[in-house]
Amino acid sequence: MQTNLESPIKHSPKPRRAIRAKTPERAHELPETMRAAAINAFDGPSALSIHSLPVPLPRADEVLIATHTAGVETWDAETRGGWSPTGRRPHFPLVLGTEGSGMIVAVGSRVRRFAVGDTVYGASFPKMGFYAEYVAVPAESVARLPKGLDLGHAGMMMAALTALQGIDDALKLRKGETLAIHGASGGVGMFAVQFAKLRGANVFASASGADGAGFVRRLGADKVVDGKSDDIEKAARAFAPDGFDAALFYIGGPTQKTILDLVRTGGRAAYPNGVEPAPKKSRGLRVKAYDGLIGTREIDQLNRAVEAGALKVPIAAAFGLADAAKAHERLAAGHVLGKIVLRIGGASRARS
Repeated sequence: MQTNLESPIKHSPKPRRAIRAKTPERAHELPETMRAAAINAFDGPSALSIHSLPVPLPRADEVLIATHTAGVETWDAETRGGWSPTGRRPHFPLVLGTEGSGMIVAVGSRVRRFAVGDTVYGASFPKMGFYAEYVAVPAESVARLPKGLDLGHAGMMMAALTALQGIDDALKLRKGETLAIHGASGGVGMFAVQFAKLRGANVFASASGADGAGFVRRLGADKVVDGKSDDIEKAARAFAPDGFDAALFYIGGPTQKTILDLVRTGGRAAYPNGVEPAPKKSRGLRVKAYDGLIGTREIDQLNRAVEAGALKVPIAAAFGLADAAKAHERLAAGHVLGKIVLRIGGASRARS
């Protein structure tokens, strides 16, 4: 099976105590209930509907965010359909959403890095909950907005974190190297192209369809091929006669092997866990699978990278919270160039 399902972000291994804050710092006049897009059972997109639920109380190590924008991700749909990130059956109603942005309206008693009024983005996995007007998120999974990024575009930055860790940590890409990115028009690939160029690499990218190729070309790739119609091997050999120094894979398919075979002896390849089929290891080639980690160090690394270059965060479609089911229908239709988001607008309602 071919997929562009990248592994969800995982937390850096740090101990956490599930202790609720007795007296969290909070904005005044927060409501007792909120609107949330949730499911009562596993099913298709129509399972998502609006619920009135209690506004969560942040634990001692969490912050409460009034949600502005939530990213709509593949693993949200997988969870809606019955996949469990923990292997355990969740409690219903289940509020989906692993990433988003907004304004902090309450902080737990142990949180020192943030204050009420900070504008932030972050991730909530495996807990989820961003498809709601308010969400409680571990403080270690949250960052202030970097310069050049607004709330409307920061709600889907966890894919960028996965891309950056592939470039910097898994491949350790260096200036002047040639890099092939397979699946560059996908939600993570589009960030990988930009971070690779920021590192000074020469980027060869495969995309889906002529419109996908044009999309990736606008993001800065040096050479883009349409995986559906172009002679990828011929184009790759012309671009990198001595072979690629490195390759990143975000999808499977027959072209995956073609690109892998064109990585030079001594080169390296990487892919996030969840890509199927996984690239096969071969003699003279280092192949590394990785998980996207999230923690204070990783988020700081992402913010530095964002501020170092003018990162583009293309939005393919935006929906209101009440249209979360339509957002999942659009996701299921496929060929999404950019990110799908829910505009919730919670930050604008928070009052101090």
